[in-house]
Amino acid sequence: MQHIESGHRANLIGSLWMILAMAAFAIEDTLVKSAAQSLAVSQILILFGLGGAAIFALIARLSGARLYTPDVLSSPMRVRFLFEVTGRLFYTLALWLTPLSAATVILQATPLVVVAGAAVVFGERVGWRRWVAICVGLIGVLIIIRPGTDSFSILSILAVLGMLGFAGRDLASRAAPAALGTSILGLYGFLSMAFAGALLSFWDRAPFAVPDATAILFLIGAILTGVAAYACLMKAMRTGEVSAVTPFRYSRLLFGISLGVLLFNEQLNLPMVLGSGLIVLSGLFILWRGKQVAKAIPD
Repeated sequence: MQHIESGHRANLIGSLWMILAMAAFAIEDTLVKSAAQSLAVSQILILFGLGGAAIFALIARLSGARLYTPDVLSSPMRVRFLFEVTGRLFYTLALWLTPLSAATVILQATPLVVVAGAAVVFGERVGWRRWVAICVGLIGVLIIIRPGTDSFSILSILAVLGMLGFAGRDLASRAAPAALGTSILGLYGFLSMAFAGALLSFWDRAPFAVPDATAILFLIGAILTGVAAYACLMKAMRTGEVSAVTPFRYSRLLFGISLGVLLFNEQLNLPMVLGSGLIVLSGLFILWRGKQVAKAIPD
């Protein structure tokens, strides 16, 4: 009985850490979107990436970890870098050019793509029920972006590309050498953001501006909340059971939509609500079904 109670307590604490992480990620997105009103996206990516990398480098050194080992250049890490650049670049552009609520909702399809990718890349067993759930979730994405209609905006594809980049990063992270700790992964993840900003600067040739006091506060806030969100996420995944903690990832959707409505006067519509529901329900079903399969129930 004591073991069960301790397990419930760990899941509760882990769930709270996950909710805090998702709230911090939503605040980070809000601050980045706000900073983009006065600074070039390339400049934001570079400053944000270097600031986050510096913090993770400090954390790594304080914990005694080496900032560079040969594992950093391993094939999975190179693939992870490319996907991280893709995800960071396109998702930041989506935050700048599209509603925060829409970008946040589309990002919630990442776990669906990760499960599909794990089946294709790693040969993990995914039965027909979960494949149907993946398809339903992706239909939810299509309902939100509404291709082929008058409401369709090509800019909504930016969030989809960002989501695919993050899904590829998560898959590559699973194959990354176990010797690389979370602080080192965070360090190179933020460095990839700076690299994405450098690439974008060559493309758009937007002039770098001296940030005013407001923009500096937005950037510092985004860096600190981004690092805090990453730390809370790692804490959540290491405190409770993955199956109990992971569903609370979808709380980011509530935070993102709320901030979009309150701060940017964004409007919800029926396709957004319907698509969001399909994505969340599909994701929760996949998590539940995965737990059942782990208990040896036929998929």
